[in-house]
Amino acid sequence: MTHEMVTIGKSAVQATPLGLGTNAVGGYNLFPNLQDTDGLNLVKTGLDNGIQLLDTAFVYGLGHSEELVGQAMHDFDRHSFALATKGAQDFSTGEQVINNDPDFLTQQVDASLKRLNTDYLDIYYIHFPDKQTPKAEAVGALQRLREQGKIRAIGVSNFNLDQIKDANADGYLDVVEDEFSLLHRDHESDLMPYLKDHQISFVPYFPLASGLLTGKYDSDVSFPADDIRSQISDFQQPRYGQALQALTTVKPIAAAHQATVAQTILAWYMQNPLISVVIPGAKRADQVAANSQALTVTLTPTEYQAIDAAFAGFKTVANGKSLADPD
Repeated sequence: MTHEMVTIGKSAVQATPLGLGTNAVGGYNLFPNLQDTDGLNLVKTGLDNGIQLLDTAFVYGLGHSEELVGQAMHDFDRHSFALATKGAQDFSTGEQVINNDPDFLTQQVDASLKRLNTDYLDIYYIHFPDKQTPKAEAVGALQRLREQGKIRAIGVSNFNLDQIKDANADGYLDVVEDEFSLLHRDHESDLMPYLKDHQISFVPYFPLASGLLTGKYDSDVSFPADDIRSQISDFQQPRYGQALQALTTVKPIAAAHQATVAQTILAWYMQNPLISVVIPGAKRADQVAANSQALTVTLTPTEYQAIDAAFAGFKTVANGKSLADPD
C-alpha cells in the first residue's frame, strides 16, 4: 500500500505521513560524537526512500542542523518535499530565554531561511511558549510572513491546549507538534480531538519513546548516569515493565507483516486518524531506510485495535514529558 499524501492543516502543504526528525543531524549539543557526514547521509537517505517531510529546529546544534539539512537537500528538487523548522530560543543575553515576541520570531525565520539556504519554509513552528507574549500576536507575526511567501504553514510546538486555543484565535494555526506515543497518550482525550475539530494537523515527536518501542530492550537493561534514558520515566519501573509487556502483543503482528516492531508501531501511528505525520528521529542512515519501510505496512482493523488495547493502560496515566521544557 502506498500511503496517500497528508495535507497540513488548512494550508496547501502536503507530505508523506512519515517524516524524519533531524535532532541527531548536527545536534552536537544534544548527542555526543555526531559526525556531519553521517547527518548529511541520513537526510539524503530519507529523501531517497520516499520520506517527504524533514523536521529540524534552530536549537538542534544552534543552527548547525539547519545548515546540514540545507546542504543535504541541495541535490533534490525543493518542491518534492516539505521542510519544517522551529524557533523561540533567544541567546542574546548569553543565557537561553524562550521568546515569542513577534519581532524576534520574524528575525528567527529570516535566519533559518539563510541557514537552510532556501527561500521558503513549508512549516514554521514556535518551538516553545514563553510566559508573556499573547499567542495570537506571535502567530500573527508568522501570518504576515506567510503573506510574504516566506512560510506556507504555521505551527506551534509544546503548547498546552489553552495556549493552542489562544494561538488559533484568528484561525491561522495549521499544525501542532508535541510528544505523543503509545506510552504517552494523555493528549488523546482533549488536545487531539480539539485539533481534529479545527482542521489543525498533529505531528507527534518521540514516537518510538527513545527506542523503547522498537522492541530492542529486555528486562535487564540499565543505563549509566550520563545517558539521558536514565532520567526518563519510561525506562523506570513499573512503566518499563508495562511497556515490555505491551510489546509482546506487537511482536507477532510485526512477524505476520515481515516487519520490525518499530515499523509496525510507526504503521499504527500512520493509521491513527488523529495523527497527520509521524517524525521518528535516527542517528544512522540505515535506521532511516528501515523506518521508511513502515510506509509499506498496513495493519488490519483487528491488528490496529489489538495494539491500541495492549497500550490502553497508558491512556489513563498523565505522565507529562520525557524531557523538561527549557523554561
